[in-house]
This record gives sequence, C-alpha cells and structure tokens, in this order.
Amino acid sequence: MDLCSIVATCGLVCGLSMCASEPGRGPRFVVRLDPGVASGPVTGRLIVAIDDGGAGGREPRRRIGEVVGGPKLLLARDVDDWAPGESIAIDGGADSYPAEGVSRFEAGEYRVQVVLRTNPDLRVLNAPGDLHSKVAAGVRVDPGEGVEAVALVLDRREPLEEMPEDTERVKYLRLPSAKLSAFHGRPMFVRVAVALPKGHGEEPGRTYPVWVQVGGYGSRFTEAGGRFRPGGSFAKFWEADDTPRFLHVQLDGSGPLGDPYQVNSANHGPYGDVVVEEVLPEIEQRFRGNGRRVVSGGSTGGWVSLALQLTYPEAFAGCWSACADSVDFRRFQLVNIYDDDNAYVDDRGVERAAARDPRTGRVRYTMRQEAGLENVIGRGGSWAESGGQWGAWNATYGPRGQDGRPLALWDPKTGVIDKSVVDHWREYDLRLQLEKNWVRLEPLVRGKVRIWMGDADDFFLNEAMRLFDKAVRGLEPPADFQITYGPGRGHCWRDIDDAEMVRQMAEVVDARP
Repeated sequence: MDLCSIVATCGLVCGLSMCASEPGRGPRFVVRLDPGVASGPVTGRLIVAIDDGGAGGREPRRRIGEVVGGPKLLLARDVDDWAPGESIAIDGGADSYPAEGVSRFEAGEYRVQVVLRTNPDLRVLNAPGDLHSKVAAGVRVDPGEGVEAVALVLDRREPLEEMPEDTERVKYLRLPSAKLSAFHGRPMFVRVAVALPKGHGEEPGRTYPVWVQVGGYGSRFTEAGGRFRPGGSFAKFWEADDTPRFLHVQLDGSGPLGDPYQVNSANHGPYGDVVVEEVLPEIEQRFRGNGRRVVSGGSTGGWVSLALQLTYPEAFAGCWSACADSVDFRRFQLVNIYDDDNAYVDDRGVERAAARDPRTGRVRYTMRQEAGLENVIGRGGSWAESGGQWGAWNATYGPRGQDGRPLALWDPKTGVIDKSVVDHWREYDLRLQLEKNWVRLEPLVRGKVRIWMGDADDFFLNEAMRLFDKAVRGLEPPADFQITYGPGRGHCWRDIDDAEMVRQMAEVVDARP
C-alpha cells in the first residue's frame, strides 16, 4: 500500500504531492502548506520536532540545534517545489535524530512542531522567511505500526529581515557585495555593525584605526547592540575619556552554508576578499578610517582572526586570537584528517568525543552524535549542507562538487573519510600554510600574533594549538608569536580583559584617546 492510500485510510484529505521513501513506519505526520504563507512553490528542508516540554517550555523549533537535551526526536526530509495548499507526509522512514530514535521512541503525549528551512542566504535555524507551525501540545505520538497520522499545518512565517535601528553609537549596514553576487549568481549582501568611538561626531577632521572583531560560531553582527548597550560594562569603558579611539567592526557569522569563516573558499565564496577589499574600505570611507587595522576573535573568531592575519598580512597590523578552531588538521578536534580512516571512531573502534566537560573530562557528546544532528537538519540528509559547525567547516575547507554542492570530508552515515578531498583541506591548515609561506610572511607578521588557549578546551582545540605552537617555535627566523596556555582552563579562556586588549591594540596602531 502506498503512503497516499495509508493517509486516506487514516481519514485525512490531503492531496499529497510527495510521499516518504519508506511508508508505513510510525510515527507519521501529514503536513499541509498553508497558502497564506507561500505565494508559490517552496523548496527546503522539512523538520518535525517531537518534544517532551523540557527547557522551560521553549518551542521545539528553538531547540532543534541542541546535540543533547533537545527534542526527543527529529524527523526530516527534503521538499522541492512544494505547492501551497498541498500536503506531504513524513514518517519513521525519514532521516532521524537520534539515528536510532524511532526504534527506541516511547509512545506518549508530546509537543510537536514542524519547520521548513527555506532561506537560501542565511543558513541558520529559524532564519528570516522560514516557515513553521504552531506548537501542537498533548499530541499522541506512537512509534508502532498502523497508528493514525498526525496532521500539522505550516501556517506561520518568520519575519523577513529588517536591519536594527541605528543608535548614536552603533550603525548597522547591509552592504551589497559585487564579489559574492558574482559567485552565487544572485544579489548578495554583507551585514556588519560599526561602533563609533567617543567624540566621533565632535571631531570631523579626525581619522581612526579599525578594530575588526569576529565572534564565536554563527555570531551575528547584531550582537554589537548588546556589547555597546548604554550602561553596560564594556560601553562604560568605551565611553571613558582615556579609552583608545577605534572604529569597532563586528562581522556577521552567517551565510548560505552557515558561518562563512571570512576567508575565500570554493563553497562559501570569496569572503576574505570581500572583507578586505569591499567591506573595510567602505567603512573607512563612511566613518573616517585611516587604513590601520587590527583583528581579534574567539573560537570561530580565533581561527578567523589568525587566518585573516596570515592570509592578508599587509592588511592587518596585529591579531589577538583566543581558543581558535583547529589550526593544525592533524588534530581536527580529535581527528587526524591525513592519517585516520574514520571520523566517528578511532583505530580501536572507540567512539570519538566531540565535546567534554573541562573540569571532569566527561564526554558531553560524540562526533557521531554531533554530525548525526547535522545530517538531519542538512539538505540531502548530510552534515555537509547543514549550516551547522561541521558543515560550515567543510564548506570552508573542502572542495565543491560538480553539482555545486560541498563534497563531504567523510560519509555522513559511516564516518569513513574520503581521502580524495583531503588535499583541498591542506590549503586551510594554518600550520602548513605558515611553514610553506614563512619566507614571505616573516617580515610581515613577525611579532604581530597573540594567542590564548585553555589547556582543557571543551572541544579539544588545545591539541591542534600545541602542534601549531611546536611548528611556530621551529621557524627561522623566529616568529616571535605570543602563545599563552591556561592550565586546566576550558573554551575561550584568556588572561587579559577586553580593556587591556584594546590598550595593546592601541600601542600597535596609535589609537591615542
């Protein structure tokens, strides 16, 4: 019996346009696309979140990205050219997280919500324009065969993107990018926040150096609003008479495939050139920058700040990097992409950890679990198109397939590493690039890099940093980089505060008060 017959047997009038690949396995859902939220056919990733109501009653869609502690079960499938008014079905034969979740799922009453990811330019959960249903509470969900299908309606839409209102201190820009538009074949924009220094409006003839800041994974440019909120601790420092004067630039951590990592890549596009050749010159022209720049960041931003300094050494006068993502791919977290055969298990068959508690060493979740979640939220059932952490890394470092999609470093289901794509990753191994280009880089970056790393980093990033550090100490002439470790410290430890960091930056670029 096909799925359309099954749904009819359940007494649902649906006009199905698509059917799940393995009909007949419960639980089953039939989702109708309300014409009120879609004027024409839509394409995207459909996700059903089944939740037990934990986390203070947050909507299930708000918890989809949680590797542990999120919804009890996620079911997902691709949809293409889904017409308004029509319904499609999704059941236990769809992609699921946890992968074994359907077989272990306990029948009961749950909160259920369905989401359709459609935004092609901002691959974040609950992106502008994405669709969702209301939360259906008290829904009987049963993994058994022959149960009645649950009807859901996609009738709500996330608001379309609107830029925050400027404040006296912070200006929000949505800049058209010629380079990204040419790469993606459609109009593309870069979002950025610029915080002005004290006295900017009263000294029209003064020019300022630029401090570029990059946040952790997926950090949005809008976070500058909180950072510079009047009355906040950093805002008080920023407004003090003796604070160095910078234009502060907050880059945006979202793009068509997740965080673009602000470097040129085969999948994200030429983000590095966009930052250096389009965004910063535009900001300097609008707000009187003087061409002197420094860059800082933590976690994702730690890697990005270091990568920008090494890739564009003449564009930045110094880098302040904390808890950087893996800078040596012999330890991509705990995977050696050059020698290991599998990302999910080691050579003894033991599951690899992806995150730990830095105090106890207890594993929070494994590589298989984290990639498994990304498989569910990603197009094609693959982490490579999830917009999540691993997917964004893969899109940054990896090659592009003939179909225009990122080639995955490892098989989404088995974790087996595809050695044919590894060579492309070498271009983004910062230890390799430093060694390869040291003769050219040495006079441009010597003494300009400051790095902090907790020696018990939550994501094992200290392992790669130790290898990078060893390589740095072997360079001739000496690099004179400052790499500082925090014994027993976790992710994003640093032994100086922002105020001291800004003062160090000021000494490099002459940002006197």
